[in-house]
Amino acid sequence: MITLNADMGESFGIHSFGHDDELVKLIDIANIACGFHAGDPGSMRRTIALCAQAGVAVGAHPGLPDLVGFGRREMRLEPDEVTDLVRYQVGALMSFIQDAGLALNHIKPHGALYGMTARDASLMRGVCNVAQQFEVPVLGLPGTQHEKVAAEYGLRFVAEFYVDLEYADDGSLLIERRPHTTPPDVAAQRARRILARNEVVTRSGRALTTRADTICVHADASNAVEVALAVRDVLSEAHQTS
Repeated sequence: MITLNADMGESFGIHSFGHDDELVKLIDIANIACGFHAGDPGSMRRTIALCAQAGVAVGAHPGLPDLVGFGRREMRLEPDEVTDLVRYQVGALMSFIQDAGLALNHIKPHGALYGMTARDASLMRGVCNVAQQFEVPVLGLPGTQHEKVAAEYGLRFVAEFYVDLEYADDGSLLIERRPHTTPPDVAAQRARRILARNEVVTRSGRALTTRADTICVHADASNAVEVALAVRDVLSEAHQTS
């Protein structure tokens, strides 16, 4: 069964961000910001409590140390630096997860770190070092170093698909600092296509074969709730007919 996930807990201090209160009612899995690209201790605690109440599985969403750029600007990092920054963030989130009586469900890199680790096996090993330590799966792009290195480590890999981002012809994501708003009907169409044909259409119009174990909706889009509702309807329809 394909799940629906969202990136959450991205508020910071007195600044509220995202649509967590509404999205948590629609999703199965939450990827919680750990304080480097967004989020802070209070937002981690509150988001985990929100997920616990809704029965949503909680995972870590570690990013680059770049609050100003929201973790969407690449940095030059060594593999051991990736291990350290991911371990630091997951460790912080774990303390809140354990306090809530929950378990860590997975690790999913955020933003530019997601793209960097998809391309570079040595950097992805930094993520997998931590996933192996906590004995959890990793979420990532199928057919990339996300999947290949996870297999190298013997970790369960959860293939992720995006309905609110565009894909390049090489199968990579086109990650923008200020992503455009995706119409809900377009998101639903993309979801139906991946379910029916294991296929995505790139920005240039090329059809690529891929697959999905989970579909992501970004909480920072202004219409994130409408997009999540549209995708949830598609997943419910598919479940009823399967």
